[in-house]
Amino acid sequence: MDDIHRVEVGGPYFEDLVVGQVFDDAPGLTLTTGHAAVHQAIVGDRLRLPLDATLSAAVTGHDQPVVHPSLVCDVAIGQSTGPSQRVKANLFYRGLVLLQPVFIGDTLRTATEVVALKQNRPVSGTGLVALRVSTTNQRDEPVIDFWRCPILPRRDADAATGHADSFDSIPEALDLEPIKASVPLHFDLDAFRRAVPPGPEGAATSGTTFAVIGRDTVTAAPELARLTLNIAMTHHDGGTSAHGRRLVYGGHTIGIAAAHAARALPDLVTILAWRGCDHTGPVDEGDILSTELTIVDIHPLDGGGRIVDLRAIVTSEHDGESAPVLDWRFLGLRP
Repeated sequence: MDDIHRVEVGGPYFEDLVVGQVFDDAPGLTLTTGHAAVHQAIVGDRLRLPLDATLSAAVTGHDQPVVHPSLVCDVAIGQSTGPSQRVKANLFYRGLVLLQPVFIGDTLRTATEVVALKQNRPVSGTGLVALRVSTTNQRDEPVIDFWRCPILPRRDADAATGHADSFDSIPEALDLEPIKASVPLHFDLDAFRRAVPPGPEGAATSGTTFAVIGRDTVTAAPELARLTLNIAMTHHDGGTSAHGRRLVYGGHTIGIAAAHAARALPDLVTILAWRGCDHTGPVDEGDILSTELTIVDIHPLDGGGRIVDLRAIVTSEHDGESAPVLDWRFLGLRP
């Protein structure tokens, strides 16, 4: 075929991006019970409301089950991967607060804005791209609004792009007040409390660490990426990865950690926000993941219930060797 008619489809390199550029062409996704079932099969969701339609209706007052917050986050991130298809790694996620619950039948749409660009050292051949990710539902109501920072390759590794933006305007800390504002006040926590056994001994004490003994093997990694519209090449094609092998999407590891957290705290109502998320090592399909969950702090709410600061440290066993792969600091709601 004549090359004049050949158009490469594969996402931008670092120097192709411009501050202020907005990518809003990702398909909208209407979440169904099929999405929920596949997600649950892959990561083992254990939150009760997404699993139990009767309990969800009693607590939320909605006629459709609430969607697991990990699935919501995975879709928002997946829809934001248009400009980061060539990603080598993600440096950070910041300000991720689930602004309102999502229910089966809701449609998510995401716009991703380039807010800052910073070239790395020439030898690296890469640059940092700060993206603001804004996801809304079918009523154009905000669902998530956060920042993430993929590391992208440069087309010309030796060329200077001149990009040296400051990331100081992107908040590093997550204040408690916006998280309190995101708590769904219409949830009937008394109904949840009556139906669900209380947490185990030590669950009401800051500083308690739970070692979840039952581990999980990572399977169906490309399937989760496809389910959530994630087109980052490194999750589908090992030949594009900085590690020379296909990498498991970070949200897959987080989803398994969330399932482990719900085993440690069976009265966890939902996940409200992420304080931070550091992927401390790569995860491969077939790795066996274990989690230690620590209650960092407890914040009582005026209207009842508690926001709990949690930290999940995930370790992977691969070929008989163990290594840390995730340090996830997040906030959950308990009755």
